[in-house]
Amino acid sequence: MCCDLKRRFLLLYATQKGQAKAIAEEIWHQAGAHGLEADMHCMSEMDKYDLETEKDPVVIVISTTGTGDPPDTARKFVKKIQDTTLPLDHFAHLQYGLLGLGDSEYTFFCNGGKTVDRRLQELGAQHFYDTGLADDCVGLELVVDPWIDGLWLALKEAFLLQKEKEGMSSLVNAVSSSLSASPHVVHELNLSSEVQSLKLEDGVRSSDVLTQKLVDINLVASTRDTEPSLVHSVPPVSQSALNIPALPPEYIEVQFHDTHSENPHLSSLISEGTTFEVPVTKAVQLTTEDAIKTALLLELDIADTVFDYQPGDAFCVICPNNVNEVEELLHILGLSEKAEYFVSVKVKQGTKKKGATHPQHIPERSTLKFILTWCLEIRAVPKKAFLRALVECTSDVGEKRRLQELCSRQGASDYTRFIRDSNVCLLDLLHAFPSCKPSLNLLIEHLPKLQARSYSASSSNLYQPGKLCFVFNIVEFPACPSRPVSRKGVCTGWLAELVAPLLHSSKTTMDTKQESTSIAKISIFAHPNNTFHLPADPSVPFIMVGPGTGISPFIGFLQHRQKLREEHTDWEFGETWLFFGCRHQDRDYLFKQLRCFLDNGTLTHLKVCFSRDSSTAEVAQPKYVQDVIRLYAKEVARVLLRERGYFYVCGDKKHMADGVSDAIVDILSKEMEADKLEAMKILAMLREAKRYLQDVWS
Repeated sequence: MCCDLKRRFLLLYATQKGQAKAIAEEIWHQAGAHGLEADMHCMSEMDKYDLETEKDPVVIVISTTGTGDPPDTARKFVKKIQDTTLPLDHFAHLQYGLLGLGDSEYTFFCNGGKTVDRRLQELGAQHFYDTGLADDCVGLELVVDPWIDGLWLALKEAFLLQKEKEGMSSLVNAVSSSLSASPHVVHELNLSSEVQSLKLEDGVRSSDVLTQKLVDINLVASTRDTEPSLVHSVPPVSQSALNIPALPPEYIEVQFHDTHSENPHLSSLISEGTTFEVPVTKAVQLTTEDAIKTALLLELDIADTVFDYQPGDAFCVICPNNVNEVEELLHILGLSEKAEYFVSVKVKQGTKKKGATHPQHIPERSTLKFILTWCLEIRAVPKKAFLRALVECTSDVGEKRRLQELCSRQGASDYTRFIRDSNVCLLDLLHAFPSCKPSLNLLIEHLPKLQARSYSASSSNLYQPGKLCFVFNIVEFPACPSRPVSRKGVCTGWLAELVAPLLHSSKTTMDTKQESTSIAKISIFAHPNNTFHLPADPSVPFIMVGPGTGISPFIGFLQHRQKLREEHTDWEFGETWLFFGCRHQDRDYLFKQLRCFLDNGTLTHLKVCFSRDSSTAEVAQPKYVQDVIRLYAKEVARVLLRERGYFYVCGDKKHMADGVSDAIVDILSKEMEADKLEAMKILAMLREAKRYLQDVWS
């Protein structure tokens, strides 16, 4: 398309952790090479665009957060378009293409994108390009890359149609001739994440993608190098010409100042709400030393704050990166001596990056060590754009080639296997590719914000006023070929180290005064759950399923229910069921005091199972909670269908929650004498009515 025919389209993104923004920036960058101009805005910047008067095509990239919610940056937009007074032809003038990002580990896959897509359709908007749904579970790029490749022809066809409607026949002929000269691209693609066989026809290549000719680097693979690894490739990748992404433009400028000042308070890093610094008053290890996982219970003192919560709510803990990893990174970057220097960050003058702004998660002034400790997620799995930027910082020819392969189209499976699935981070890459020496500004540009970690409350403010408890497993990442060192989770590892003195004191006879002098404090902020709460009517029965640390919120449920029963003896209370499971009864049965709730009537039915304990019984005992649930099919169906009760699931998504929902479908099918499809519809209705609720993680 000739430059004088350069056409504009509106590009909107809504992101929670930066993925959607990065993809939108890639689209913006590629647009210029296709003779198009992308007018890019965050969906929250509603003063900078107006869909009600928009005449050009609109491209939307939107992620999903929580249990299927649109990201925070899309909330105003979604609220606006969900106005029920809008006429059904409100967006009849609008043509758009939408790319949704999600994770199929969660029930409401890509629901943020689906919500916007569905509502725009209801209001009369038309697709000019098929909706893409990218799955982070298998790799976003499996859908994102071909979706972007097909976008350009779809946009040009949309412009062509637009001009035809305007009756500009001469321009139509000019554009048609340019299109006829273009390679054919398959337009109507099924972009569901379940279809992984997407391939562009041979010879199709986006014009912004650099063709990296195979460099003869005189590397002869030895007989032992027949298998690929993080640092080594094999044919066909090692012998291919590579399609690598365009180099992202630099946009950050960093200056060091050898001055003395105060680092900002942690509360200034959080925009989600009020931050509270609270003491940890109790720490208990709930598992034995020989348990496979180590579970800790921490008690926080919130008595001197206005922090409030309900059982079932979550809250976030502001955590730092591991101090040893920060020191190691400083050493590799050659910046150890400047660790305590203050850093000022500003946008580079004349940068080619569209809409470049000062990263909100980087303070205006703070020390280098503060930035690497509290602001940047140095454990993040590097995106391909970051790998592409690292290529330019690598001097060794062989290392440079391998980094090019890992960010290329041809090396997609290697990227997934050796970086994404292996949880490789920047430090691992710098060890694997020692000639790579990135600048600090590159890290600030490409490393995402260090996110606060969310935990479910395991207590009731009614039962324990002024206290907030939570339970977690210390996350372990064992060593693997791509990452030769084992690591603990960023937050759980830090918390475990922080409360080690308290854990020690709980096992010994330490006097109270000595204990109080070393009380640890952590910063938290509320992250309320709008739905995962007890039924408003106490007479409604409910069932809880929470194996392992998934039992955490249900301890708060039961504490709350017990207190209500004590205070309101005239109320009617519905029956309560709890299905709990763990590996070994004597090692990781986290709350053996559950029987107390059973004895005082708070809990009506307690059903437990132990997946790794051997049984001497003639009939094999059920190993998992979903197996136990099937044994009580009639009771479960009665609670859900006849008594309109609630069903709560908390814990691991992939290995438990999916199995539980399958069990419920089977139960509904059997007890209602309906086929499986009908049972699945009933379960969907229960979800929609907020009577089948999940708080799960992958």
